[in-house]
Amino acid sequence: MQTTFDLFADTESEQPRRADQIGEQSWVLRGFALPQIDQLLPALESIIACAPLRHMMTPGGFSMSVATSSCGALGWITDRNGYRYSSEDPVSHQPWPAMPEVFRELAQAAAKRAGFADFVPDSCLINRYVPGAKMSLHQDKDENAYEAPIVSLSLGLPATFLFGGFARGDRSQKISLLHGDMVIWGGVDRLRYHGILPIKPGRHPRLGEQRFNLTFRTAG
Repeated sequence: MQTTFDLFADTESEQPRRADQIGEQSWVLRGFALPQIDQLLPALESIIACAPLRHMMTPGGFSMSVATSSCGALGWITDRNGYRYSSEDPVSHQPWPAMPEVFRELAQAAAKRAGFADFVPDSCLINRYVPGAKMSLHQDKDENAYEAPIVSLSLGLPATFLFGGFARGDRSQKISLLHGDMVIWGGVDRLRYHGILPIKPGRHPRLGEQRFNLTFRTAG
């Protein structure tokens, strides 16, 4: 499956920039990352070249449908021993690639726009979705503390984001996410369940038949 990007393709029509509030301390920033796309994509491609995408195994022995990598001081991993963060790539046994400054600055700017001015991410989880891949409802609970928000960036194919309540069975909002959208949730909303419905077939003009999600966290 393709992991290189067409950095010179014509970009898709840009959507109107706006901020949609989806919870008391949760926002979707429409098109927020589009001005930085030409810097973000080469940085992402460089990270994947250093720490290739892989399908990790869950503690239950299932292979994840999304392929993952990480950058920053800590990377999220899963295997038979559980979900956790590690300072090194379990495949190469080398430190994860450093978080590019364009990543850090974008995540901090989005967090500030959503009311979290002191966000300092030390981890960026990279998930690649191909058509049919999904993410079941879950909470982000592997971090050492929950004071910092979650900052998520969508690139490539559209996705339907599920934003639920504080119990798995609570009703979820279905939110369409497009290339360049960012979602931020924290504070009283920090432990809400969330997920991604199966990605529909399609082709993005710059990233092809795939979607990338970059999730920035303060993990340590």
